[in-house]
Amino acid sequence: MKKILTFLCALCLLSFLVRPAAVCAADTEQTAAAPDLGITAASYVLMEASTGQIILSQEADTRLSPASITKIMTLILIFDALDSGQIQLTDEVTTSAYAKSMGGSQVFLEEGETQTVETLIKCIVVASGNDASVAMAEYISGSETEFVNQMNSRAEQLGMANTHFEDCCGLTESDNHYTSAKDVAIMSRELLTQYPQIKQYSSIWMENITHNTAQGTKEFGLANTNKLLKQYQWTTGLKTGSTSKAKYCVSATAEKDGVELIAVIMACPNYKLRFAEAETLFNYGYSNCKLYKDENPEPLPRLAVTNGKTDDMALRYESVFSYLSTTGEDLSSVTKELSYREDLSAPIMEGEVVGTLIYKLGDTTLGSVNILAAETVEKADYWDYLKKLFFQCLL
Repeated sequence: MKKILTFLCALCLLSFLVRPAAVCAADTEQTAAAPDLGITAASYVLMEASTGQIILSQEADTRLSPASITKIMTLILIFDALDSGQIQLTDEVTTSAYAKSMGGSQVFLEEGETQTVETLIKCIVVASGNDASVAMAEYISGSETEFVNQMNSRAEQLGMANTHFEDCCGLTESDNHYTSAKDVAIMSRELLTQYPQIKQYSSIWMENITHNTAQGTKEFGLANTNKLLKQYQWTTGLKTGSTSKAKYCVSATAEKDGVELIAVIMACPNYKLRFAEAETLFNYGYSNCKLYKDENPEPLPRLAVTNGKTDDMALRYESVFSYLSTTGEDLSSVTKELSYREDLSAPIMEGEVVGTLIYKLGDTTLGSVNILAAETVEKADYWDYLKKLFFQCLL
């Protein structure tokens, strides 16, 4: 019995010592302890956009009031509606009495005033217009309440586990209106990667719009609330926010040498300090990160299929592979391995996974991309086999 107990203890110790190390891949968080960068904000996240990898974070899942950073989700829904064809940039939107009544940051829309969707996007992104946000919410969903329901549904789809919206602009200071730095980074990434045209608007420093109302025509100047546009040369956006409850927040985006970073600062005690601390995160990211992105992988051959109406099929990659290094590896030594399923028998549906392209650095697997069927191959019937036999006899 003593020998058995000794053997079991040794076995447990051995299993502890040889546990496999975690492999860094897309949509994962950096587990190393964050360096002391002197950041005073209650919560922050630094994320690489193409992979979704969190490089640095502090209190990333803590629920906080987001103020106007809320409008990032509002913008996602606006661009969703544009992408689906529900609305067009040139559509005329009429301001309701309710939209006009919004306080806080606004562009002073009058009841009955019409502006194009594109103009209202600028008012939301550049000037953080609460009135413009509500006008667009009502135009897309009929009411702000229904639009907010859709915001919460979209947040759930994105896996934003610590988010709940009560309005479309962040003006409320309700305890039931909250998000986290990680969730802000997630929705910022969604807006940035799915709708990169947002940068055409978020990079505007100043621009005038025209109010045409019953009182006449007048110009109104939009000035971007994101001062990083003048302070940090690689800034591309994205959104600021502040209330007495939320303090000072920013979700900042930047692009340098093909690498896009998202720096989220929440509950910063000082108006200017939030921008300085976002810049600190950017400087850390660009000093310590290298991105491998395989934008031109090898062309895929046609792949043989058994029992199908056709004998082979076209293939496509599911996505572009990206890998973010924070430890200085030589990414020029990355190798690739193709592998295909062995049971490729019809029927096979378009979009079905039929293989994998694996990326390695030495003996370490960095990640992979699925290879998909680019067309549907239906199962052959009696007449298909007869036709194949007939044509073979002619050869």
